[in-house]
Amino acid sequence: GSAAVVQDAARRSGGSAAADAMDLSPPRGTRDFYPPDMRLRVWLFNHFKEVSRTFAFEEYDAPVVEQEALYVRKAGEEVTQQLYTFADKQDRRLALRPEMTPSLARMVLAQRNSLPLPVKWFSVPQCWRYERMTRGRRREHFQWNMDIWGVPTVDAEAELLAAATSLCARVGLTSADVGVRVSSRKVLAEVMAAMGVPEELFARTCVVVDKLDKVGEEAVAEQLRDLGLAQDTVDALFAALAVRSVDALDALLGADSEACQEIRALFALAEAHGFSDWLQLDVGVVRGLAYYTGLVFEGFDRKGELRAIFGGGRYDRLLESFGG
Repeated sequence: GSAAVVQDAARRSGGSAAADAMDLSPPRGTRDFYPPDMRLRVWLFNHFKEVSRTFAFEEYDAPVVEQEALYVRKAGEEVTQQLYTFADKQDRRLALRPEMTPSLARMVLAQRNSLPLPVKWFSVPQCWRYERMTRGRRREHFQWNMDIWGVPTVDAEAELLAAATSLCARVGLTSADVGVRVSSRKVLAEVMAAMGVPEELFARTCVVVDKLDKVGEEAVAEQLRDLGLAQDTVDALFAALAVRSVDALDALLGADSEACQEIRALFALAEAHGFSDWLQLDVGVVRGLAYYTGLVFEGFDRKGELRAIFGGGRYDRLLESFGG
């Protein structure tokens, strides 16, 4: 074994094995997969892949190393501050991918004139984020991605939620174990528009609001004011974030609200396809990535012991940020 090699070398050189021995731990934030762990990983990943194919998604992959510029956005997202970045030998700025969606957008944009729509692709990529480690959060992680391009209606979100809840059921979980909080970023967009807030502040506002559970209402209110939002706008946003029923949302925004209509349509599809018992309205869900534009969702454990289990949403304008 490798330890014996170190000891033999130390004896020959007359040195101390302890002084010369390599640290056998993986780099901080990463982990080894010994065969028992690998069996469990393969079992779970196979379920990811089988559910994806059941819903007619095709598998793709992309390089784990991408151009740094692919991820550097200006909305204050945590992910842009957590990049593993480096310069290669030609001094090109590169990064280990922290998420898969920008790579997917790059690939779709490269073949936008030849891809038949809708595009339904999935992957199970390894991603990297240099962040403070907490329970269930390392610097290296795998995630199951399913993306749909070219479907303008909420049928896309409904299909993704059907797949996610189907996966939960396959591995023995029920709607009593896992719930899905659903909202739309258009709720906040409509509130902000009514208060006369410039549209360019919208993405940064969402990134701040996403921190509500982590830092609390007072800290979020202060950060919103720092963005330039007036106190009456901050109050209006918090009133919207407290909404937990579609009827209350109708009362707040009006029945002709686009956000209300989309949320009602999604719940109707969930009822029709048999997974409405997993869903609940929670306007406080906005997700932390700046590119989401509409419906967003977040899976959680009903006991409240874990971080978000899964999440996603609509990003209608992502290709524009790459010049598409």
